[in-house]
Amino acid sequence: MNHQGTKGTKVHQGGPGPVADDIAHEVIGAAIEVHRHLGPGFLESTYESAVCLELELRGIPFERQKSVALSYKGKAIGEGRLDLVVGGVVVVELKTVESFAPIHTAQLISYLRLTGLCLGLLVNFNVPVLRDGIRRVVV
Repeated sequence: MNHQGTKGTKVHQGGPGPVADDIAHEVIGAAIEVHRHLGPGFLESTYESAVCLELELRGIPFERQKSVALSYKGKAIGEGRLDLVVGGVVVVELKTVESFAPIHTAQLISYLRLTGLCLGLLVNFNVPVLRDGIRRVVV
């Protein structure tokens, strides 16, 4: 049974589970390390490369720019691209924006529904302190 989480996002009863929570924690640690070294001000692709390198160094499995099929009423209509899927359980969308907009959360929710995964992270590197640029989304 689903119930409403923070900011109206539906969450699975009991949350995403300890494996996904552990992976999310590892991703946040890797992103903080990248931000500590690079700071704000670079392109999203730069942070994506650095986060991938940091995940590799930490031995954390991930898929980069994962393609997922989109369909409408049973017919293929294209594909979506996920920045990262980490450990097969967490979708990570990287941003370099002034601030998160509702569309960023909506995009991540759509990706989570599309993949059947329930935990995602929005990470905005365009902030002085990365902790202020991380949003956890659970569907």
